[in-house]
Amino acid sequence: MKWLACELHTHTLHSDGSQTLEELAAGAANLGFDAIALTDHNTMSGLIGKEEIERIYGLLIIPGMEWTTFYGHMVTIGLSAFADWRQVDRDRIDVGIESVHRLGGIAGLAHPFRIGSPACTGCFWEYEIGNWSAVDYIEVWSGTFPSIQTNNRRAFDLWTDKLNEGYRIAATSGRDWHAQGETDEPISVTYLGIEDDAVAENGDEAALSIHEETLIQALREGRASVTIGPLLTLKLNADDVDYPIGSTVPSVVERPEVAAQPILVNLTLDFSVRVGLWALPKQICRLKLCSNLGEELSLEVPSSSDGQMMQFEVQLTQSAPDIPRRWIRSELWGTVQGAYVRVAFTNAIYFEEGGYPR
Repeated sequence: MKWLACELHTHTLHSDGSQTLEELAAGAANLGFDAIALTDHNTMSGLIGKEEIERIYGLLIIPGMEWTTFYGHMVTIGLSAFADWRQVDRDRIDVGIESVHRLGGIAGLAHPFRIGSPACTGCFWEYEIGNWSAVDYIEVWSGTFPSIQTNNRRAFDLWTDKLNEGYRIAATSGRDWHAQGETDEPISVTYLGIEDDAVAENGDEAALSIHEETLIQALREGRASVTIGPLLTLKLNADDVDYPIGSTVPSVVERPEVAAQPILVNLTLDFSVRVGLWALPKQICRLKLCSNLGEELSLEVPSSSDGQMMQFEVQLTQSAPDIPRRWIRSELWGTVQGAYVRVAFTNAIYFEEGGYPR
């Protein structure tokens, strides 16, 4: 699996940003991103000239748009054409999401708990979602140093609640990037995982050799890991089969002997990503496994300043028959700028229900 650093929420002069697309691309390349999504408010006109800018700066620019309404902001990316947002009422956002899907795109809630009117009209999500299965992702981290912000903690809790209810929704970060400028605050990155052969088939490992639909599909399937520091990845091994982030471990109704075998958990912390573009103070961090059963594991792990990769393998305990495990993710916690925060988290691996407990 190859992991590409992505920024999925940006703006230019074509809405309320103060940067051109080229200035945005140059800034993203300097920060080590492989891809960005341009999500100007209610317009896709800022994409003019994107192919040339992609070639100059060597990063993908994914088409998108932020639906900006009185009842919430919805980020849409990967569309083949403009999706009209103007006819979507408060109780008809499901229709709007369907229109995005018809155009090949995906849709996510942007900063759903950011303070709303009058400070930010429509920033707070008030749409009544009838079908949560249609929601592709929730932007659980918004802005710089997102893990310290209360509104983002509420968004993260919303995502966890939906996973517990059985929905399979991805989680992302988005800077909501409007202008170039220096900041001392940690910048979050959404890493999207693509299969190794998606690179090999194109002949080289440059980001531009990867079709943008490959990245959209990765997010659609939840192959995402979010961080303000090292890249955290998770993989399960059951019955000699590997299950990466976003996949589903099948039930084993017909094979109780397999159900009794332990599932191995493989965790990787890669401190070599985006070298020199982030910092984590030397400390003992805590690596966790969390699921609908609660916090299942907590390990002390040292932070690394020499760019090394750390790997850990543990066994997953069997869940109780009456409370099956539905999903599992990993989190890294540590101290950043004096605050003890969630430094990184993976998206979920799911468990098929209806078989023996895992």
